[in-house]
Amino acid sequence: MNLKSLIRDIPDFPKPGILFRDITTLLCDPQGLRYTIDILAEKCGNLEMQVDCVVGMESRGFIFGAPLAYRLGSGFVPVRKKGKLPAAVHRIDYQLEYGTDSLEVHQDALTPGSRVLIVDDLIATGGTASATAKLLEKIGCELVGFGFIVELKDLQGRKHLPDVPIISLVEY
Repeated sequence: MNLKSLIRDIPDFPKPGILFRDITTLLCDPQGLRYTIDILAEKCGNLEMQVDCVVGMESRGFIFGAPLAYRLGSGFVPVRKKGKLPAAVHRIDYQLEYGTDSLEVHQDALTPGSRVLIVDDLIATGGTASATAKLLEKIGCELVGFGFIVELKDLQGRKHLPDVPIISLVEY
């Protein structure tokens, strides 16, 4: 299946000069969505180690992370923006092109030594994925890899990530 054909290009969004890769067209295609989860599970299942938890970043990482965790027989842990989780959290602040942001995970969601796979819909500059990896490292988790649906290669996000397997299904 050609996943790229199911991803819509939106020019000048969110601002002029940006070509947005819209996955909503992939999500509403039943065969495309099933294929995406199946192929991601196959590729991530080939990692060297068992995955205890799939970690998905807000919000599109949730869409792919939860069914992937189901397919891998793992738990799913959401990483949220600041102030969205109701219990005690671990937090990391990180730099954006235009300021700072924060990510949080419940303190009781992961334990030191947990083997985790980070999943999101897209890797661009790598900032959010890198911050998530640092947050999990702070907890003492073992990062076994990253899984992305789309990778924007020209933005070189991979160079900001730890040296673990990085899986992307579609490259632009």
